[in-house]
Amino acid sequence: MSDTQKSPSVLRQAATIFGGTMALGAATGALTFAYANKIELTHFKLHRVSLNAPARSGETSPSPTKPLRILHISDLHMTPDQEKKQRWVADLARLKPDLVVNTGDNLGSEQAVPAVLRAVDPLLDVPGIFVFGTNDYFGPSPSNPMKYLTKKKRVPSAVKLPWEGMRAAFIERGWEDATHRRFDLTVGDGWKVAVAGVDDPHHNYNRHDLIAGAADPSADFSIGLSHSPEPEVLDLFAEDGYDLVMSGHTHGGQVCLPGGRAIVTNCGIDRSRARGLSRWTERTSLHVTNGLGTSPYAPVRLFCAPSATLIEVHPG
Repeated sequence: MSDTQKSPSVLRQAATIFGGTMALGAATGALTFAYANKIELTHFKLHRVSLNAPARSGETSPSPTKPLRILHISDLHMTPDQEKKQRWVADLARLKPDLVVNTGDNLGSEQAVPAVLRAVDPLLDVPGIFVFGTNDYFGPSPSNPMKYLTKKKRVPSAVKLPWEGMRAAFIERGWEDATHRRFDLTVGDGWKVAVAGVDDPHHNYNRHDLIAGAADPSADFSIGLSHSPEPEVLDLFAEDGYDLVMSGHTHGGQVCLPGGRAIVTNCGIDRSRARGLSRWTERTSLHVTNGLGTSPYAPVRLFCAPSATLIEVHPG
């Protein structure tokens, strides 16, 4: 039999192999999406990290002897039907933190404020500080996820969210709004903490000039808050001598490579800092949390489970 006569059979075999490969790829994609959407999206985790406060000089009062326990939550993107998330967040009160830090993007719909308040209700009995992100002010909207790869900023939607009521509830229960404010508070084992915060710099809402200046040198520890960890804002906090800057926004990369390696950060920091604790300068540390939610229009997480973090700061 000639090669010409064999060719139809070879073509049929090739077509069969190609079709099988395509089917396998489609099945793998479907299984990956199902895992990212149905399993990892609600596989909430608690991370624990620790760092040392700088040594104090010229102190006039006793230094704390016990660690300062800070619970960092962010990016709930809450919708009313997310009852498992509400229960999980509420249960974080069992950790008995000394301070709760909320770095914004709490809301995922116009009806979400009661759900957020149910989630954080036990935590509102603990001293807390917060700043907001643009997803507290404006509702989610459908967008092409490929925009994240082009590093183009998403334009906020025209849907205004009822953030004022949520803010009022936080403050009524004792949490402090750190947006464009500087203040001190005493928590835990007598820790004097200096705090300053800015509004979301991802869309240029920040006004660091309103809080500029050296962090209180008499404080045992100092914290800067910014929803998005934009390098220019981190540099300004570092120049002012803050010990720790806390942010969310990145979702840890949200859809990552194995090992949690971020593909994008959706902001100016490098991918190695998309989540967790890192050193920004010799004095200033940065903590970026994975966050606890996603946009309702991108309900997937891969190799990047939603999380909160308990940070233990040890006396200097």
